[in-house]
Formats: sequence, C-alpha cells, structure tokens
Amino acid sequence: MATGSISSIGLGSTLPVEDIISKLTDLEKAPLKNLEAAATTITARVSAYANIKSLVSTLSDAAAKLTRDSGWNGVSIASSNTSAVNATVTGIATASSFNVGVQQLAKVQTVASGYVPANTDLGGTLTIDVGTWNSGLTAFSVGVNTSPVTVTIAPGETSLASVAAKINDANPNLSATVLTDATGQRLLIRSKATGEAAGFRIAVSNDVGGGLSKIGFDPPNNATGATRTQAAQDAKATINGVSVSSATNSVAGVIPGVTLNLTQQTTTDATLDIAADTAGMKKNIQDFVDAYNAVNTFLADATKYDADAKTAGLLQGDSTALGIANTLRMMLTTSSKTSPFANLGNIGISLQRGGALQIDATKLDAAMKTPDAVKAVFATVDSTDATSSGIGVKLKNYATALLSFDGTLNTKTDSLDKQTKNNQSDQDKVNNRATVLEARLRAQYTALDTKMASLTALSNFVTQQVTLWNNAGKS
Repeated sequence: MATGSISSIGLGSTLPVEDIISKLTDLEKAPLKNLEAAATTITARVSAYANIKSLVSTLSDAAAKLTRDSGWNGVSIASSNTSAVNATVTGIATASSFNVGVQQLAKVQTVASGYVPANTDLGGTLTIDVGTWNSGLTAFSVGVNTSPVTVTIAPGETSLASVAAKINDANPNLSATVLTDATGQRLLIRSKATGEAAGFRIAVSNDVGGGLSKIGFDPPNNATGATRTQAAQDAKATINGVSVSSATNSVAGVIPGVTLNLTQQTTTDATLDIAADTAGMKKNIQDFVDAYNAVNTFLADATKYDADAKTAGLLQGDSTALGIANTLRMMLTTSSKTSPFANLGNIGISLQRGGALQIDATKLDAAMKTPDAVKAVFATVDSTDATSSGIGVKLKNYATALLSFDGTLNTKTDSLDKQTKNNQSDQDKVNNRATVLEARLRAQYTALDTKMASLTALSNFVTQQVTLWNNAGKS
C-alpha cells in the first residue's frame, strides 16, 4: 500500500505507523535530491553544447565563404539607363565598362483571325508549324527539330472558344484567346516564345463551313484569313559598337559572367559599369567576425567564474569548452606568409580583451583597395604546411573537425547522453530501494499490529475476568 493511502495499520499498536513509514521511506529517497539536481545540470549542459554546435556551424559557413573564389570575385553592376538596360551577374565577371545600345526588343508573333459569325460551322483541320518567316512573308522555314501539330475540329462545332481550347491543348508553343467586341468574335493567337525562330504558320484543310479558314495564316499559300499583328523578332543591340542579337531580351554569353536584360529601345547608348563588389566582400568579413564573436561570447559566459556573485558558469572548468575557445583565439593570432598583410590587425580586425574581434572600418576600407591581398589572409591554402594557410581555411578545417561524426562536439554530446542515462538509472535504483523498504516496513508493522491487537484483546479479557471474580467475592 502506497504511503499516504487509507490504512488501519497502527490501530492495534497505537503507534503513528504511517508517519514512521513515510519518514523512513523519505530518508531512503534522500539521494534523489542530489541526483535530480545533477540531472538538471546535465540537461543544461546538453543544451549548451547544442548551442555551441549551432554557433560553430555558422562560423564554419562564414569562414568557408572567405576561402572560396566566389567570395572575392563578386562584382556590382550599375547602368546609366535602368529603364532600357540592366544586367545580372551569372558567373565570374571582370571589372569593366560597356556602352550598350538597344535597336529592337525580342517579340512574339501574334495573329488575329477574321471575325467569325455566330453559328458558323468551324469543322476542319488546322496544321501548325513553328519556324522563321522572311521579311516579305513570301517564304517560311520550318524550325529544326520541330514537327507540325494537327488540330482537328469536328463538323458542327460552332464555338470559337472550343477551337481555342483545342489549339492550347495540342500546341505548347502557342496561346489562343477569344476576343469579343461589338463586331463579333475573333481568335487571337500568339507564340509563347520570343525570337524570329518562334514564328508560326497555320494551314487549313477540310474546311466544312468556311469558318475555319478565317483562322488560317499561310501567306505563301494564300491562306490569309488571319492577319499578323506583330512579327516575331530577335532582340538587337550593340555592345561597344559590336552588333549582337538574341532570341530573348536576356542576352547571355556575350559579356563573360554577365547577362544583359533589355527592356527598351535606346537613342543613346547606356553605360554599364562593372566594378568589384567590395561591399559584398566586406559583408562576408563582417559575417565572419559576427559568427566568431557569437561563439566567443557564448564560451566566455559559459566558462567564467563571477567572483562578485560567487557563481560559476554552466561549463566552468569544462576542458572541452575551454579548449575550443583557446584554439579559436590562437588561430586568429597566426600570421600570413603569402599576403602583404601579415595578420588580421593589418586589415583592421583586432582582437579585443575577452577575445572578441572588432573591425576598424577605415583601416579595412584602405586594405580593400587590394582585395587579392586581403583574400590571401583568409583563403591561402598551403598543402605543405597547414599552419601557413589562411585564417579562414584553418578555422573552416577546425570547425569541420569539431562537427564531424567522431569529432569533439559529438563525442562530448555522447558523453553527456551517457551521464543522463546513468543518472536516470541511479534514480530508478533509489526509487526501487524505497519501494522495497516501504513494502517491508508495511509487512513488519502489519505483523506487529496483529500481534499487539491479539495481546490487547487478551489483556482486556483477563482484566474483565479479574473484575468479575472480585465482584463475585463481595456478594
């Protein structure tokens, strides 16, 4: 029976049995207090190391950016006429300047059918080819690797919307839409892609009611029921006076690492300036400094002892945490053998009291006038002497080792997990011992109660008999 439950134990002996059992059981459970406190500390340390892993991972990513060419080859692009010409970086680009003129934009071909009277039979067959028209619409060249698409309309079909749906379903290169105005209905058909090679022709055959011929567009064969309202055309531009063309308004492959985006014709060339993106490089450096400081602050707070408050940090005296903090600081003080800048201090990054990094913006700006030299401080790889590699390389390698499957951080986490399991096992043992003790005490006091009750009953009987005998002698 559990402590505190309703029980008749003690009635026979008149002893406070429940109170005795409860106190003896609590005494047996006394070690739980320390075990539970230890469990709370272990759980907090598990959480702390989870934070360290996350912070080291962020530092690893930030250091990695400073070791890759892409972190130092970035460029910024400025256009003197953003309404007409813009550009995006799509690869490794070189700082330069270009004059860009836009003679025409890439367009899709669009045709409009003749008006189709209501209830006109549209039965028949449309055969659609994609290709290139000559300037006079007297010849059409079918595109390479294209095949004609046939659209069959059943006799008796009078819905122009149904014809549009069949065209859309059958030909992924075209888009057909019904236009309704005061005069009636007509079909607008446009190519989905821009460029001269995205033109199309529509041949009509088996025209049942004469309605389908109003959709035909094949001038060389006198099929002109539809009218071309816009010709398919390539974009045409000049770059520093050299003519270029493109099927789309995005011109790629002309300027290495840059794609031009043409949006408007020009009368005067736009100037496109491509410059080294020092702002992006400095941001990567700032991200690295911030990531390092986050790790340093967490480790410093976790391992310190506050003499005024007389309290120790959660990881105070933890050799793993202290070792990581010391190793990171040591790596920051190493010198570069391949850069004019010997160390971080030379580019404006100084190590402060307490281990935090601080950037001197003026000094860093001056150093960034020679970005390759700054890059060397972080990104140099020395295969013969790892200690001579750049700071970014060393920190990235160290962080990778810390985070690896069998690395220091996972090993520490495994150790804490084991401590958690052992602590829970010890708590279970204490609880089990207390349960056994309580059961034994209850059994013992139950036996005592029974015996005492028997003796009490006998005592009462004897007393009663003596009383009777005394009373009998008086009578």
